[in-house]
Amino acid sequence: MWFHKPAINEELLQSLPNLKVVASSGVGIDHLNLKLLSSYGVKVTNTPFIVSTDTADMGMALLLASSRRLVEGYEMAVSPDTEYFPADWLGVEVSGATLGIVGMGTIGYKVAERAKAFEMKILYHNRNQRKKEEESAVGAVYCKKIDDLLQQSDFVLLAVNLTPQTHKLIGKRELELMKPTAILINISRGLVVHQDALVEALQNKVIKAAALDVTYPEPLPRDHPLLKLKNVIITPHIGSATKKTRWVMMEEMVESIKAGLAGLPVPREVL
Repeated sequence: MWFHKPAINEELLQSLPNLKVVASSGVGIDHLNLKLLSSYGVKVTNTPFIVSTDTADMGMALLLASSRRLVEGYEMAVSPDTEYFPADWLGVEVSGATLGIVGMGTIGYKVAERAKAFEMKILYHNRNQRKKEEESAVGAVYCKKIDDLLQQSDFVLLAVNLTPQTHKLIGKRELELMKPTAILINISRGLVVHQDALVEALQNKVIKAAALDVTYPEPLPRDHPLLKLKNVIITPHIGSATKKTRWVMMEEMVESIKAGLAGLPVPREVL
């Protein structure tokens, strides 16, 4: 499967009685019915680790771009109507700011490593607290309650898997807990955020801005209100989109398929 295609449903499974393996690109498996696949004796694999570095880089890129208003600045710099650069056109500082990471898995931790180099204060919320030595390595402080993280953070970055528990995790209540100067960054899945609530929060200055590599649907309808807001940056779900990573993703998928067909243990099998 590449970009969630083809759709794996019961009709397809019934038409492929000899199917042994479904190899899905990327880390997310929210598009797959694992119980259904298991009932047909089909193994599932993904490529969870190779995407982490590039996706973490993308998270920091969005953080920097939104804080320093790079897209707006570019538009101003190249506009035929620009006659001068206003002296009071300002962004917000990153160094010394507080970053709250929701989801401290492999990607979230790599974001923390990068944020440490920017001298950021790091909070994180996760199902499980990381080891003390891992926290110390990046200077991260665990927030058992997500509310504490939201209230304290200048930037909130979402790096969770999409599950029933994280579906619309960030809604109206959570956005209102954030600082009015805060910026929301989403590199996980669009459905982790209640999108209508986000539009309202951005329009009413409940939060300062958002930077999104993911939305729902993808792409958004061309008349969607998110596309009309100046305090939003949207990119086309390109967290893992580098030549090297996409090549290695394909190699890992082929390796898993070959193992499954040969009756060998399948690398990166999703259980």
